[in-house]
Formats: sequence, structure tokens, C-alpha cells
Amino acid sequence: MTGNPRDKGIVVRGATFDLDGTIIGADENISPQVHSAVTELASLVPVFIATGREPEDVIMFARQLGLTTPQVSDGGAAILDPVSGRAIWTASLGETDAAEIVRMLDRMGSAFVATHANGTARTLDEIINRDIVRVSALDLSHSAAEALAHEFSGHPNVDAVRAKLPYNGLWAVDFTRSGVDKSTGISQVGESIGVKAADMAAAGDSFNDLPMLRTSGLSIAMGNAPEQVKAAADFVAPPVEEDGLAFAIREYILPRV
Repeated sequence: MTGNPRDKGIVVRGATFDLDGTIIGADENISPQVHSAVTELASLVPVFIATGREPEDVIMFARQLGLTTPQVSDGGAAILDPVSGRAIWTASLGETDAAEIVRMLDRMGSAFVATHANGTARTLDEIINRDIVRVSALDLSHSAAEALAHEFSGHPNVDAVRAKLPYNGLWAVDFTRSGVDKSTGISQVGESIGVKAADMAAAGDSFNDLPMLRTSGLSIAMGNAPEQVKAAADFVAPPVEEDGLAFAIREYILPRV
């Protein structure tokens, strides 16, 4: 466990959690312990998922947990109503930039997924004339993901951030509109529910979680997170394989609600 003065005195009025590597592990299931802890917390304050995954996955897991607060998908580029399953806010990546990214990934031979209002696309032809909000390059080695994210570090319209894929141990790079990340997403949800990000607890395990960890009032890194992510957090919980989120909720969050 680590701490810093940023968590002192906070009253938690909402909570947001990453999905892969935080709520779920490699088996992509919510453990009974995590389910119990999340639903207990959600009975007291608004709780929502903030993930790079596509909307259908977010809705599925939010419904498993009985969450009714707006949820964040696509690395902060879309806010979803878990009851209706529809997007209530999106930040478009733009057809031109989306096509540029996908053409590059096609040349690399990289698998990808792109989210639009009516679902997901996995080929270049499928993104034509679509309002794309996020593209993710999938199944990359750590070095390839690092190089790809670095290649876009100076792009004027696009942000690129790495995220580990716990179901296979490989890496993804998520592309969103410049300035759009999980911090954007949790702030958008906060506006809709009347809770500032500074009054939220957040937990995550990868580089794409850093913006929301830095924005939230109480930040928790999972034990399976890279050292840079742990260093940015107020607390470090056990890894996802040890139901670390359940521990974090009971030890760090519930006492501050």
C-alpha cells in the first residue's frame, strides 16, 4: 500500500473503475468478491465503469453489476446509458483521421476495432462514412505498442495511449480525438450526476487509466499495474487475480463514503 496527501480528508461521492485488469481478469469474469463489493458501494454512491472497450462490453458488465449511472466506453470518447444501451455523448475521432489510422494499421498487419454509433468495425471498408469515436490497435507486443503510441505523440488531432490486454498478455493502442481520455469521460459523467471528479474514487491498472487517476480525488492502482501507474496513485491494491478491487473498495473507499 502507498499513500500521498492527496487522499486526506476526501469524502467519496462517486466511484469509477477500469474494466480489464481491474474489475475483470484474464477469464473476463467478475468474481463473487468483486461483484459483492461493487454492488455494496453502488448502493451508497454512483458507480460506473471507465474502459477502452467498446459499448456492448461496457453495457454487458454494467448490467451484470446492476449499475444505472452513465458508463464510459472507448477510452472516454463515449458515455452510455446502461439501461437503454445507447450513447448519450460522444467525441468523434473524425473520418479523415480514423481512415489514416486504420490504413496505417492495415499496412502493419495489425488487428483493430473501431467504434461508431451503430456498432464496431474491423475493416477499412466498414469505417467509410462512419462517425468513428475510437480506434484500437490490438494484440501488439509491448515494444510495438510503445513505438506506435510514440509515433502519434505529436499528432495535432489524435491522442494515442497504451493499454495492456490481460486476456492474452499483449498490448493495445487506443486512438481518440486529441484531449479526449478517461479523465474527459469521468468529468462528463460527473456533470450528469452532479459529482466532481475531485470527489470520486478511481481504480485502474494501465497507462490509459493515468488521466482519470490524476483527476480523481482518491486514486487506486492495481497490483498488476506498471510501476508508472502505481507511482501516480494514492494507494496500490492487490492484483486483479487476488480480487484487489474488492480489497480496495472495502479498505480505501467505503471508509471515506
